[in-house]
Amino acid sequence: MAISHPQPRLRLPSPGPPATVITPPRPCLWWASPSPQRMLWHRAKRPLLTNHTPSALVMQLHRALSASVASSRKTHMMYGFGDDPNPLPETVALVEDIVVEYITDLVHKAENVASKRGKLLTEDFLYLIRKDMRKLHRSTELLSMNEELKQARKAFDVNEETLVVTNE
Repeated sequence: MAISHPQPRLRLPSPGPPATVITPPRPCLWWASPSPQRMLWHRAKRPLLTNHTPSALVMQLHRALSASVASSRKTHMMYGFGDDPNPLPETVALVEDIVVEYITDLVHKAENVASKRGKLLTEDFLYLIRKDMRKLHRSTELLSMNEELKQARKAFDVNEETLVVTNE
């Protein structure tokens, strides 16, 4: 004997205006062009250098980043990552704060890792980014390119004393 179940009634939505899909004009990062409210929220939620006293290395890195990377270079880098060609100065400052905060945290973590040994090495940074394969591969690639450049410069480095001896 078959049991019959009543069929459920389906309610169809009433036809209304078609849904509008708003797409951004270009792919961008969520923080690339933040509103002032988002900037205030970010700074309130994640204050810079939390629970850390700035070490000499961190202060040196901050000065080097601020001095070497001028505002126009920062805007070019942001444009390369999908931001507007002329971002707001507040946006550039926010991105700089985020980068400085990331590097500061990374240096503090590397100092903690290296505290047992007493010396900060490149391997400490590689250890910290070991789970992020993109960063790890790019870092090892840049380190190997740096070694190749050192060897190439060393090959072209001419010692004046040996040059004088060979000419006599």
